[in-house]
Amino acid sequence: MYEKTQAEELLALADTVKILNDDDALELFKKTLPGAASSFLQLQVTAREQMSAALEALQHHRKGKDPRVDLLEVALRGGKGGFAQMIKMIDDLVGVLKKEQGDDDKKKAYCEDEFDKNEDEKKGLDLDVSDVNTAIDDAEESVATLKSELKALGDGIEKLDKEVGDATETRKEENQDWTQTSAANNAAVEVLKFAKNRLNKFYNPKLHKAAPKRELSEEDQITVNMGGTLAPTEAPGGIAGTGISFVQTRRSDSDAVPPPPPAADMAYKSKGEESAGVIQMMDTLTADVEKENQELKITEDHAQTDYEQFMEDASAKRAEDSKSITDKEAALADTESELLGHQETLKDKKTDLMENAKYGAGLHAECDWLLKYFDMRKEARTGEIEALGKAKDVLNGADYA
Repeated sequence: MYEKTQAEELLALADTVKILNDDDALELFKKTLPGAASSFLQLQVTAREQMSAALEALQHHRKGKDPRVDLLEVALRGGKGGFAQMIKMIDDLVGVLKKEQGDDDKKKAYCEDEFDKNEDEKKGLDLDVSDVNTAIDDAEESVATLKSELKALGDGIEKLDKEVGDATETRKEENQDWTQTSAANNAAVEVLKFAKNRLNKFYNPKLHKAAPKRELSEEDQITVNMGGTLAPTEAPGGIAGTGISFVQTRRSDSDAVPPPPPAADMAYKSKGEESAGVIQMMDTLTADVEKENQELKITEDHAQTDYEQFMEDASAKRAEDSKSITDKEAALADTESELLGHQETLKDKKTDLMENAKYGAGLHAECDWLLKYFDMRKEARTGEIEALGKAKDVLNGADYA
């Protein structure tokens, strides 16, 4: 707007100078001068010559092409208006030129200052954008890491729960096997002891242990005292009427029906070394079974201890991993929130950069022409002011011939 208005003003002045500087216009101006008395003729000639000298000094010292100075040259060439008016025109024009130069100086300082601010702001915004992009990259990497760690923890807990289930099932099976085997071994020991006691009744009566007497209840004792007969006791059941029983609750496929016993030798043989060997064999079998039971009990205790330790460790591990999941989920939520904040900040910074670029473009449109031609315009104005000063000096009586 500044350059456009100035250009229109200069064009109007140039057209005016062209009109007034035309030879026909000058001749017309000379003819329209008012007639002077002969007594003033020499004074009029001297004034015209002095104006011509001022015009010559102005033209000789000019370095610019300001149309307003051209207009002043037209006035000097026409010789109208007198010295006072010409000097006033020169002073007015010098004042205008100095004011314009002052405005250009202020405009130049403003433009340079605004360009510096605009460039500094752009550098700051570029640095901010770089920092925010780095923060976004870090946050995205943290989000990916936390999600990966959460998945690993979840998979670990799922695997741990399966291991706990498998270990519990295995422990149940082992305990059931131990219970059944131990019960069977205890029953076998009882049978062996019962059989040995029966043999002792025949072969070693002194070692035989009689069955405990039947303890009568108060009612039964009264019956006996009155000469009555007690009801017979039930025959002992279990293995061969010993009262010892063992129920096998589970049977594997490998269990097979035992083969039939060999044919019995019905010939009577006397007691002796054979009976002692059988009893000794029973003692050996009993000791072996009892030893096996002890070993099985130790194995069972160790297995139970290991299982309890495993369950304790698994419980602690699960609690620790569950807490880690809770902590990492909270960290993930915070990081995702920070990421959104960084993304919004980046959007704002890019908007600020666009506004900065827009303002910079406006500055260039406003200032580039002035900054490009500032020195040239200043030099031209300085030349015009100096030339106007010389012309004014001539009008004031100075001689530059």
